[in-house]
Amino acid sequence: MQYIVEQGATHREVLEKVRARYGDTAQVLSHRTVRTGGFLGLFSREGVEITFYVKDDGLRESEKKRADVEEEKRKLLERINQERAIQEVLNEVRSLKTIVEETSSRPATADGEHPTLAVLDRLLEENDFSPAYRAELVARARSEFSLDCLDDYASVEQAMLAWMGDRITLPDEPRAARPRVVVLVGPTGVGKTTTIAKLAAIHNLGMAGAKAQDVRMITIDNFRIGARQQIETYGSIMRVPVSTVETAQDLRATIAMHRDTDLILVDTIGKSPRDAVRLAEMQQILDACGPAAEVYLAVSATTKTQDMLDVFRQFEPFRYRAVVVTKMDETGRVGNVLSALADKGKPVAWITDGQRVPLDIERAHPLRFLMKLEGFAPNRPKLEERYGPVADRQ
Repeated sequence: MQYIVEQGATHREVLEKVRARYGDTAQVLSHRTVRTGGFLGLFSREGVEITFYVKDDGLRESEKKRADVEEEKRKLLERINQERAIQEVLNEVRSLKTIVEETSSRPATADGEHPTLAVLDRLLEENDFSPAYRAELVARARSEFSLDCLDDYASVEQAMLAWMGDRITLPDEPRAARPRVVVLVGPTGVGKTTTIAKLAAIHNLGMAGAKAQDVRMITIDNFRIGARQQIETYGSIMRVPVSTVETAQDLRATIAMHRDTDLILVDTIGKSPRDAVRLAEMQQILDACGPAAEVYLAVSATTKTQDMLDVFRQFEPFRYRAVVVTKMDETGRVGNVLSALADKGKPVAWITDGQRVPLDIERAHPLRFLMKLEGFAPNRPKLEERYGPVADRQ
């Protein structure tokens, strides 16, 4: 037999507490009124203390019942946890099934690429972008767009156009100097002489955002048949004086003679970028222009991508500050130009797109290139918000 003493606020509270634990096997032996709680006898409350006795058999039965209850609780919790785990697995399976169904519903490509990226990559290739440039754009789109967002072809296309436009840089404003000496170099046949004439006209007349200036032209191209006569004819029509020089000493003396002129434009001999000896000779002559001279590289938009990269590299010793892209009207693809500019990190200053002097020339603008891309649909208002407006050509 065991004795149990329990206290509580009321007689009923103590009975319920003991009955819950030991059942009907607990019998009341005695009870009395007691003071509970408080501190040092203060603030105590009146309560009840009851003494019970429980026979050993009853105690064992009570403990057995309690053990049975605990076992049932444990089994119930295990079952609940198992059901929760099963439900989580089912949810994961449903989610994977949805992803698989969505993926399988999309048209497949040969290399597993998302259809939007596959189409845009093909368009980039058709526009003569270099493999490296294409890979960079596609990789960026793949990393910045989720699978669901890639389904929105128009958004990805516009983002890619903006990334292309961001890589087209323009040169800083030249330092104020008098005379300002501008030298145009480049391969044979890219239209340097016509471009020099256009630059002379717009600066002489104050067109294309340039203020009217006192302009002179100098040519060192005395070897190409008709070259001297061509630039002199342009000069005569525009009333811009033209000088012809053959050596570095002549060039230095001519520039010094016209030191009060606002702008001196120097036309050079067209050379193959593979003719290193001739290029070195011309560089020695152009050194007479002085360190403040601005050198620009003229390249034709019709040049193949790899050939254009070779031109950029071979003319690097001339330390050209920017590029002039000519013959934009003779091609519908400009990926070669954008690839070369991005690869070499060169800005572009002017664009020419015809033979008319001085009409077919304008300052470079990203939209002039983006609007030329075949198969793309540039959002012109959005792009003009990004890069500024561009005037329509006549």
